[in-house]
Amino acid sequence: MPGRISVFPSPQELGSALAQLVVQRAAGSDGRFSLGLSGGSLVGLLARELPLAATTGAATGAGPWLVAFCDERLVPPEHPESTFGAYSAQLLPWLPAPAPTVLAVAPGLSPNAAAADYAERLREAFQGDAVPVFDLLLLGVGPDGHTCSLFPNHPLLQEKEKIVAAITDSPKPPPQRITLTLPVLNAARTVVFVATGEGKAAVLKRILEGNEENPLPAARVRPHTGQLLWFLDEAAAKELTVPFEKHSIL
Repeated sequence: MPGRISVFPSPQELGSALAQLVVQRAAGSDGRFSLGLSGGSLVGLLARELPLAATTGAATGAGPWLVAFCDERLVPPEHPESTFGAYSAQLLPWLPAPAPTVLAVAPGLSPNAAAADYAERLREAFQGDAVPVFDLLLLGVGPDGHTCSLFPNHPLLQEKEKIVAAITDSPKPPPQRITLTLPVLNAARTVVFVATGEGKAAVLKRILEGNEENPLPAARVRPHTGQLLWFLDEAAAKELTVPFEKHSIL
């Protein structure tokens, strides 16, 4: 099974439902709530919906939040390609108190040093876990099937030991990045893929309905004991023939 697929009329309804899911998972976490965020269009979706949902919803009384990033471009925080910079500008200051603990990638390091430093900080934050176990990871998927900074046919898809890896030859600029590896993605309690727009329709059909000998990166995310969810808008889901849950406008 590819996981549970939910299809929404538009990105607006998707964003609202995604924010509610984050709040529910935060309320249901045992103590601290650990959240891994991806960049791209997810930033805007969450910025529009999550502050209000977290303020008014079931997060009241929840434990502190730990926010980390599923991948990061190795650019200064003020650079428009910085995932941490985008969330810092659009979302993090508007989350309710107590402010989340944010694990940002140290700026100014080489790719390998940045990956090693981020791995060490994750191990400190997830003491006792051989591989960090996030409560919730929010992932995107590219038209080529990449997720995080794990790209098709890249050697990092075979990485079994490292929890954070450097990439210096990203086919999508900027080329220098760090990324969580598949062992971390597949250890999470819940993984949600978010995709909108008809530009994602063809690759989603491959991921969710194909049975490829060399699966695309996003198709390799199958949490061992956790839950796998897909939040799509109608445009992204338009080529699917597998069963999915269709959500109407609230």
